[in-house]
Amino acid sequence: MLSTMQDVPLLISRILEHGSSIHGASQVITWTGDGEPARRSYAEIGVRAAQLAHALREDLGIEGDDRVATLMWNNAEHVEAYFAIPSMGAVLHTLNLRLPAEQLVWIANHAADRVVIVNGLLLPLLAPLLPHLATVEHVVVAGPGDRSLLDGARARVHEYEELVAGKPTAYEWPELDERSAAAMCYTSGTTGDPKGVVYSHRSIYLHSMQVNMAQSMGLTDQDTTLVVVPQFHVNAWGLPHATFMTGVNMLMPDRFLQPAPLAQMIEQERPTHAAAVPTIWQGLLAELNAHSRDVSSLTQVTIGGSACPPSLMEAFDKLGMRVCHAWGMTETSPLGTIARPPAHAVGTEEEFAYRCTQGRFPAGVEARLTGPGGERLPWDGESAGELEVRGSWIAGAYYGGQGAELLRPADKFSEDGWLKTGDVGIISPDGYLTLTDRAKDVIKSGGEWISSVELENALMAHPDVAEAAVVAVPDDKWGERPLATVVLKEGSTTDFAGLRTFLAEEGRIAKWQLPERWTVIESVPKTSVGKFDKKVLRRQYAEGELDVTQL
Repeated sequence: MLSTMQDVPLLISRILEHGSSIHGASQVITWTGDGEPARRSYAEIGVRAAQLAHALREDLGIEGDDRVATLMWNNAEHVEAYFAIPSMGAVLHTLNLRLPAEQLVWIANHAADRVVIVNGLLLPLLAPLLPHLATVEHVVVAGPGDRSLLDGARARVHEYEELVAGKPTAYEWPELDERSAAAMCYTSGTTGDPKGVVYSHRSIYLHSMQVNMAQSMGLTDQDTTLVVVPQFHVNAWGLPHATFMTGVNMLMPDRFLQPAPLAQMIEQERPTHAAAVPTIWQGLLAELNAHSRDVSSLTQVTIGGSACPPSLMEAFDKLGMRVCHAWGMTETSPLGTIARPPAHAVGTEEEFAYRCTQGRFPAGVEARLTGPGGERLPWDGESAGELEVRGSWIAGAYYGGQGAELLRPADKFSEDGWLKTGDVGIISPDGYLTLTDRAKDVIKSGGEWISSVELENALMAHPDVAEAAVVAVPDDKWGERPLATVVLKEGSTTDFAGLRTFLAEEGRIAKWQLPERWTVIESVPKTSVGKFDKKVLRRQYAEGELDVTQL
């Protein structure tokens, strides 16, 4: 028996049309650095997305599922590209501007990008790459920048505003298969070549609905969200699509991602919500401690990308900004969990402990834990294993390149199709995930596991520690032992012995897990998406570049 329901495809064009009509007065606000941001309504975004689609089709010859890349900051033009490209049936490919040049070249060639839309101030990054981008035929430049850098380029160069000017203000968006490709992102390639994750219209639509659930971010048209997480990083955590569903205003920082301008944005534009990785919030906290700002509007902060130290969460609580922890990855679109405490814990001593977890799995994401021998582990809050997930917005393969089969490497996907996340953790009986480490970062010492994340969080609770990263290093007796690398705050008077004592106090860390090896560094190396880059620290230790003290 079939249902009697209409079969209307879940398409990004429908999100665009809904947002630009029902929520046409909502705004994309782009920070310009001069105190007066540029404002563009959702209705205007809808018109300009239609004009961009006409220009791509009629002037640049984009058709079918051609890839159109963006090399852009978070701004209104990027939002227009977000909607125009997939809505017309092409595929949006966001290039991570923080990746090394050789990775950007590899990714653009692997994806076979035909067009690159670029912010003018990023031309110094793009220009040296162009001779190596075999499939790029057109470069579209938006905003100020030195166009002479593109002199002699093989690709044709166009002005964004000239392309869209005069084009029809409506576009007959095609009725696509909702399972067809809409957008693609590449993983950061910390091991091997970057891997392409291709999102469907259906997966983005369903993910957007989940982002808008009250138990997720729960934003409405009364909110303004400060979208710090880059649009080139997992679709800005789904916020551009989700906001067009509900009419949330978007405050876009463009290239102004430093703590001082972010604080100014919050004070001036009064956002109610913001989303970014912990390193952004650590910098903002230092800025707010040094310079008083009225940030009272910002009552919700979503932190993901890596574990948020409890000390950072407590510090923002004191400022009236309630931090909500989330977990996800490129392969999960990214929403995998979000740490809204259960009703019975709200207002009790249990509440903060729930907030410090990675959170509860939403409807649409199934999870299981797998032990080292492949055995399934219980959700008992104690049994630690590798997290595997599946669901409607979870990747089931990687893009294999032009004409190639989809890739399902055994270290990334189980035989029955579940995604192996590479994260080690436990799950409580009521479905809250606590990650103890990345599988590659856990410290295997004398047959036992030591969580580098637990050590880092404990160290960053010390008042003299700005940042801390812990990695496994070889040890003749135990196989591996932890090396603690710390960034001390200016004027710090603590020493390694004092830090070790602090870890041991009040049962913070078991005695056998306390690091013997210590070093001070200027800053923790980070990946292109702001996560701690521990492979750099391991290499620096192996090559003798760190000044290590052994207690």
